[in-house]
Amino acid sequence: MQLSNEDSLRLNVLLNQDLQAIRIDESKMIVYGLSEKGEAKIILNPNCQDDRYLKTVKELISSKVLGSPGGYPVFLRRWTRMGQARDESLGRLLQLGEAEAVIAVVHASGLTDELARRAWWAMPNAENARCMLQKDAIVQGKMGVELAEFLIEFLPFEEEARDIIETVRLVLQGQLISEQQRQNLWQRGQRKNAFLVGFLCTAADNLPLEKNSHPALADYQKKLAPLIRQDNIVACQFQRLLEAPGQAFLATVNTVLKKPANQDVVIALLNAIHDYFSPLKLLPEKEDDILVIMETAAKLMDEKSDASLLAVLNALPESGNMLHALLVLSVVGEQIVNPVFSRSNAIGTLMRKKLEPVFDPLFRQIKLLTATV
Repeated sequence: MQLSNEDSLRLNVLLNQDLQAIRIDESKMIVYGLSEKGEAKIILNPNCQDDRYLKTVKELISSKVLGSPGGYPVFLRRWTRMGQARDESLGRLLQLGEAEAVIAVVHASGLTDELARRAWWAMPNAENARCMLQKDAIVQGKMGVELAEFLIEFLPFEEEARDIIETVRLVLQGQLISEQQRQNLWQRGQRKNAFLVGFLCTAADNLPLEKNSHPALADYQKKLAPLIRQDNIVACQFQRLLEAPGQAFLATVNTVLKKPANQDVVIALLNAIHDYFSPLKLLPEKEDDILVIMETAAKLMDEKSDASLLAVLNALPESGNMLHALLVLSVVGEQIVNPVFSRSNAIGTLMRKKLEPVFDPLFRQIKLLTATV
């Protein structure tokens, strides 16, 4: 079928410009074009059903941009969210006026700050903003602050805990938000602890929570200092936990562990713990039974087969229980709740009840490493 003469003329004039992106509002039947001169708008005058007419419009656009009326190839759609669109074609994809093409661009590893600006004009939504903020080039560019501002304003409308966690995690990067905004997010975490998990993911050593260092630090620090100078990873991680930021981390973990809302919060929390302790790799990480993990940690200490652990034990023989707790927490991750979550999709109080055999030992390890929680 043919476009109306008026639309055909206006679209061809638009497409002959040096366009940066095209957006189609299908509900209002409007085509927008972005160029260095600004935004152009064409109100369509369909001569048939809207969906058929839009198909013809997209075929014309695709023919001009790609040399083929096929538009963004259907067989490529399954690759877009894996960031595998060719970097050199990203600019042209934004000129197609197709949502999947924009999604391909925001997921592409070669996304630049300028392309992010164009993609954001074409399809501004929270999912795209989060995706783009996963890339350092965007966080450090001009678009980073704009995307972070949007996500903060949109947070009250987020319903899924995983989206809240991911949003908070991303906006805390670099200098994307102000200190006041950061404090506001932390305060909201006192009511909804998914916010706190976002902090644990990105700002584990810089939480907005004032805690004193562990009382034992003053004495232990002197004995750990020579080992830390030798890059003893057990000594480094032990002192990190005993210092004020480490105590704040453990206190925040403890707070979330007490009342996670659903499985997404639990998994994100455990992954944050895993990342925090990632430098310490003395025990197998695949074990999913917390009691077996505790037994394995005790066995490692008894065997005294690891030189870095033995050096700390020799320097601080009275710290055995604390070091055991450190070892246990070092292998905590999503795997320890898999046996529960594989059999149940419970949330809330019922979920927490089912997790007690897993979480109670964790509470004990945290208590051993903190003055107060």
